[in-house]
Amino acid sequence: MHLRVENIRKEYDGKVAVDNLSLDVPKGAIFGIIGPNGAGKTTTIRMIMNIIAPDSGRILLDGREIDASFKDRVGYLPEERGLYKKMTVSEIVVYMAELKGQSPARTKAVMDGWLKRIQLEEYKDRKVEELSKGMAQKLQFVTTIIHDPEIVILDEIFSGLDPINIELIKDILLEMKRAGKTILFSTHVMEQAEKLCDYLCMISKGKKVIDGRLSDVKAGFGTNSVQIEMEGDGAFVQKLPGVISFSEFNNYVEVELEKGVSSDALLKALAERVSVRRFEVMEPSLYNIFINMAKVDPAESQATEGGQHV
Repeated sequence: MHLRVENIRKEYDGKVAVDNLSLDVPKGAIFGIIGPNGAGKTTTIRMIMNIIAPDSGRILLDGREIDASFKDRVGYLPEERGLYKKMTVSEIVVYMAELKGQSPARTKAVMDGWLKRIQLEEYKDRKVEELSKGMAQKLQFVTTIIHDPEIVILDEIFSGLDPINIELIKDILLEMKRAGKTILFSTHVMEQAEKLCDYLCMISKGKKVIDGRLSDVKAGFGTNSVQIEMEGDGAFVQKLPGVISFSEFNNYVEVELEKGVSSDALLKALAERVSVRRFEVMEPSLYNIFINMAKVDPAESQATEGGQHV
């Protein structure tokens, strides 16, 4: 299922939430919409889902504007989670599948396998209100895909999940991709976007600032990025000549150098002050691209596609 968004715009009380945004989500791909909080990610997804109508622009599915049949072909997990707390786990799965046109018999035939997969099998007959937040999140994910949708749209899917359950959901999404499903998700968790996405779009203040295949986007930002593990305080690195960005993590730092600046000079400066355990020149991480692009005023920049300005 090929999803195409053409120049959609949404304004609330004179404030533009989404500004002439276009997306092309190929069939069978995982596409990430990334951006800071308030960038317009959820508004974009709500327009795709026809929950709110765009002021202008259109949304096409396999070349045709979406209609009422879309709801049975899509699995949608909204940012605002919501399950009927007095229903049991099995009841809510069957009920949500019925809303998508699935018979109770068909749902019950596949439900146990899914509940076992997400480690909720023993809670099958318990009420939703007895589940932890993470369990409820996994349950809602199952209700999103139980009807075997052709396209899956997930708004901040990883919010509230611990690392083990993040990996569980990631593995399921990759399996769905291999089965030919089209997956669109929004997130501000760059690590997961980097692990999952074939394509991505970054939006800031409602405008697109990056768009393209993940590998092309990263390549377009150059290979003058260095990851360093060291013993000692490396804060001085950010003040060295030629360093244009510095991100410090618990066990390493990531440095971006100006174009033409040799990494050899950086290594020499480090060796004079600290013990270097690892020094690796690499493509910049999506995290660093995100941080740097989030600082750019969209009105003063152009979207990049495939790492190139367009």
